[in-house]
Amino acid sequence: MTSVSGLPVNELYTPPEDHGKDENDNRQPPDQTSEAAKNQPESPPSRFSLRVAANWWRSLQCIGIGLHFMAPPRPPNPDIVKSIPSTFAERKGEFSLSFYFPEDYLRYPDTSQWPVVVNYHGGGFTLGSARDDARFARAVLEKSKAVFVSVDYRLAPEFPFPIAVQDGADAILYIIKNAEDLRLDRNRIATSGFSAGGNIAITAPIYLNRYKKTAEVPDYRILAVATWYPITDYTLSRAERRASCRRPEHTLPTTLTNLFDSSYIFPPNLDLADACLSPSKASDEELVESIPPTVLFVTCEWDMLLQEGEDLARRLEQSPISKTVFYTMVNGVSHGWDKAPNPMKPPAKSSRLYAECCRRLRKVFEGEDPRSIFEKQRRVPPPLPPRNQNRENK
Repeated sequence: MTSVSGLPVNELYTPPEDHGKDENDNRQPPDQTSEAAKNQPESPPSRFSLRVAANWWRSLQCIGIGLHFMAPPRPPNPDIVKSIPSTFAERKGEFSLSFYFPEDYLRYPDTSQWPVVVNYHGGGFTLGSARDDARFARAVLEKSKAVFVSVDYRLAPEFPFPIAVQDGADAILYIIKNAEDLRLDRNRIATSGFSAGGNIAITAPIYLNRYKKTAEVPDYRILAVATWYPITDYTLSRAERRASCRRPEHTLPTTLTNLFDSSYIFPPNLDLADACLSPSKASDEELVESIPPTVLFVTCEWDMLLQEGEDLARRLEQSPISKTVFYTMVNGVSHGWDKAPNPMKPPAKSSRLYAECCRRLRKVFEGEDPRSIFEKQRRVPPPLPPRNQNRENK
């Protein structure tokens, strides 16, 4: 089942107009030179109509995530919620951080220097809330022994790009500046995120790295990023993404992706190759400087974002960037499968993969090799040849 922050959407799939071939037809690799117009409807909808549509989808999403939370074991509630001011965005305002604390953090108030995972929820930059990833929060608390901070960044269309990224960077900066009061270790930070939040988990550190070159920031270290099925390259159109997908009937419907893209990419003539929008387009130098040394990268086999995610993971792993990348493609699942609204049980594989990710984060926080004793590093597979080439070789 394809879902967005608990909202089931695969039954709404509508094939794109320019994709009239059968799924077995030959497909070419995505064109890397797409322009901004390719991601936008011919006549962009008004901002008012986008707000109306977004609010309707948000109400449905609340129902979906409520069902998702009903499955045992029930996810935790945040221990405290702090509202902080935005400082980077031109449109000033406030957004909230939801803090989840491990048992020992609450039991022993004299402890300090706790590692922290700063998390960003999914929802196409348009839907969702900081509580959507509460099941992952539990895994962080129990397996990573870290504080979990989920960011309720401001949403499009009311707050289009780059506000979500700026709020994401503001959240990290708040943790850095207030680490002592919060009993956190500013040198043991990780970012995490799902879908759109997976993008912010990568781009917020890029934005913050740019900022610290022009302003004084206390010393800090981001040790790892855990990014789950992120969108990483807005220079690709949705049609190109669907054409590269192994099961296009399982991708998000055009109604929803048009809403996401029109809401977030505004004005429509934005530079889609901006690294804070499309981290796949960042220079090698910027990725070396901004991306933490350990990258946990998860993609979904039936996701239209699979190819761009895999391409970025491979690039991060290879020279000259040379990060330590642990890559997992989850077989037989669609985008957002782990947020499926099943009130009876958590989605298949999600608990195991959350736990595996968080055990690695704990090892990173403790300065250990994130691999287990008998495990080889899980590398990104080489790129597949075009499908027509596969046929010729048979």
